[in-house]
Amino acid sequence: MDENRDEHWQEMARWIKYEENYETLPDRWSKPHVSYLTFTSLLEVRRAISKGSVLLDLNEKYLPGIVEHTIDQMILDGQLRPQDRELVKRTLLLRHSHPNKPEIPEDLMVESQMAKEEQKDVTAVELLMKGERDIEMGPYPAKGEDTNFDTTEATVVLMGCVESLEQPVMAFVRLKEPSDPDTVFEVPIPIRFLFILLGPSSPSMDYNEIGRSVSTIMADKVFNMTAYLASDRQDLINGIAEFLDASIVIPPTVIQNEELIKSLVPFQEELLRKRYRLPESRSAVLVHKLQGLKQKLEEDDPLKRTRRPFGGLVRDIKRRYPKYLSDIKDAFNPQCLAAIIFIYFAALSPAITFGGLLAQKTESMMGVSELLISTAGIGVLFSILGAQPLLVIGFSGPLLVFEEAFFRFCESNGFEYIVGRVWIGFWLIIIVIVIVACEGSFLVRYISRFTQDIFAFLISFIFIYETFSNLISIFQTHPLRDKYPGESFKAENITEIKPKDPQPNTALLSLVLMAGTFFIAYFLRQFKNSRFFPGKLRRVIGDFGVPIAIFAMSMADVFILDTYTEKLKVPKGLDVSNSTARTWFIHPLGKNNDFPIWMMFASIIPALLVFILIFMESQITTLIISKPERKMVKGSGFHLDLLLIVGMGGIAALFGLPWLSAATVRTVTHANALTVMSKTSGPGGKPQIEEVKEQRISGLLVAVLVGLSILMEPILKLIPLSVLFGIFLYMGVTSLNGIQFFDRLLFLLMPPKYHKDAPYALKVKTWKMHVFTLIQVLCLVALWVVKSTPASLALPFILILTVPLRRFLLPCIFRDVELKCLDAEDAVPTFDEVEGQDIYDEAPLSS
Repeated sequence: MDENRDEHWQEMARWIKYEENYETLPDRWSKPHVSYLTFTSLLEVRRAISKGSVLLDLNEKYLPGIVEHTIDQMILDGQLRPQDRELVKRTLLLRHSHPNKPEIPEDLMVESQMAKEEQKDVTAVELLMKGERDIEMGPYPAKGEDTNFDTTEATVVLMGCVESLEQPVMAFVRLKEPSDPDTVFEVPIPIRFLFILLGPSSPSMDYNEIGRSVSTIMADKVFNMTAYLASDRQDLINGIAEFLDASIVIPPTVIQNEELIKSLVPFQEELLRKRYRLPESRSAVLVHKLQGLKQKLEEDDPLKRTRRPFGGLVRDIKRRYPKYLSDIKDAFNPQCLAAIIFIYFAALSPAITFGGLLAQKTESMMGVSELLISTAGIGVLFSILGAQPLLVIGFSGPLLVFEEAFFRFCESNGFEYIVGRVWIGFWLIIIVIVIVACEGSFLVRYISRFTQDIFAFLISFIFIYETFSNLISIFQTHPLRDKYPGESFKAENITEIKPKDPQPNTALLSLVLMAGTFFIAYFLRQFKNSRFFPGKLRRVIGDFGVPIAIFAMSMADVFILDTYTEKLKVPKGLDVSNSTARTWFIHPLGKNNDFPIWMMFASIIPALLVFILIFMESQITTLIISKPERKMVKGSGFHLDLLLIVGMGGIAALFGLPWLSAATVRTVTHANALTVMSKTSGPGGKPQIEEVKEQRISGLLVAVLVGLSILMEPILKLIPLSVLFGIFLYMGVTSLNGIQFFDRLLFLLMPPKYHKDAPYALKVKTWKMHVFTLIQVLCLVALWVVKSTPASLALPFILILTVPLRRFLLPCIFRDVELKCLDAEDAVPTFDEVEGQDIYDEAPLSS
């Protein structure tokens, strides 16, 4: 029990190649030493493996889920009584505490054999479990001879005495993918194995010695390999037998002279030589298993390069298209119908918002109708042909920033903006073919959170800045005065042409509409994760927060008849937004003037910049929803999806349609809506993911419905632009929630004791964390300066320079362990189970 009398696990020993014990009175770690074990404890370990529960390749990454599955297996095997379930679960999920430790030398931290053992305070357990004696817990080592810290994996051993249990319960767990519960270790080491042994006290069972024996066995290189490759319980038992064969037992006699012990060294060396000299049959089995494991990992990795032209594209097609029929069958489910309705509004709201802002930035060369048609057309084709049909294709903030910059560039140089986009589209097709042929999608692995956070914060800040910039513009056009010249606004035709003279109350009403839209959408989002009403009801209200906000404030504007507000410009039917300046087909050579030949070739530069934006957002989005913890089984296809998104965007430019990318937030929302959660967890337990309805129909129908929305012109033209500014502000503010960089900016203004419990705050010195943050601030300032100058087109190029900065410069300033904490990809899938968290916490890019 700590000073606050909170029950917790206290670390008492660890294995960093050798055993180290925590000495409580001097409050320090002992010197590393060779482990010495009792023969009885080794026999108890073998008996525990023989009789207990064994779970191999458990597909869980987080401790609560691992504990749930382990307890289920214990009950199924008859080890644990169902009524003891909550007692064991509560015990295993207590928080972990570490002693006041000196800093671990970096050369020791990277050792592959790492283990720990922890012991719980006796008094604390008595308070928790009414008379139970002490419980011990320990995280212990794991991985072969690789000395790279990035590949180090660990084992957790939970040992202890619980009097309420009628018999000992044991479980050995090997995870399919390494877990990284940062509450266990003082350094972020992923965990691969878990060993649990709890039971009543017994004179014949020493839980402390059994825990040390398990730790030592797991730190052994040979048994470690056996544990990785074991296909069943018998393989583990055989591995322990081999360990015992190579162990030395010292008879219970008094050793008068330490020199006598030295004679054991040659004998031990001979045992080790025999052990490492595996029989040919055994060696062949291990080699075969290793090769099979390596081949399986390579086949499961969609970013693995084949080093053949278009090899990745061919592999994507072979992996994904054989499952095409199931993509249709899996859609016949009520959950898919509910997802279609929800995602339709989730896709329509930003399409209308970005369409209105795009028309404003480009003088209606593109607007709502072009964006709706582009979203529908590309969305339908992608749903039919794409490798990951759960991706929601749409317009995003980064593309809006580029369109504005390119429009200003064309206007200042006398080029036809809409024709220049055609040549960018042609170059986009060429670029994406070259990249896909070279399997360039693997480059997404080098775009770390350092770059993602800078870009996401920049886009969020642009959203917020543009909102107030537009609002100030309204106040300048319609200033507050005592008297207004000319005739005041009449409401006979609320869609009439914008009046020339300033109008009374226009600025104030625009402010109210913008603020009202923002607060309604924002607080409905907060309400979604509150504790009011049943969960399903509040999630429905929260999910439709943006459409509700747009509808409510638009209706308020309709009923205010005596005040003018500028409305969304939507053409009738299938007309283009600016029919006097363009048609549905854009002639590549120009309409009013011949497009310069040199500019046709120079368009490759802005094409590269557009490609960088689409590549980053689409590939990172695919990585997010392809995480193993989402339990998707049909796989993704980075190369095929990139070819389709960029290629169709290049063709769309010929018709004056906007480029699109995979929209991060909308895609995560789509995947969450199609996720099936278990309903069998025990009291107080969180539901676990059972499956995801991976199918093509929901995305296809959503795209069709968005396209049909162009017929809603009589309704869309009633929406004031200030309402869309409120949604823009909402997108900017809410997108800040998932940005670690923003959290660390706030830490600059807080004393360290108020920093949240995150690895980058707990395991990195405060001043070094601030240095990392300030480097990102400098990068952000550089991007903002570029964006604010005529060179704003170069924004994506400056952004991509942060990738080599992170890979080559930052390692010179920070240690590997510090970078692993500061630049870790720690976002986890959010399914509205945690108050105050939602999909924006998972999405690194604003869209």
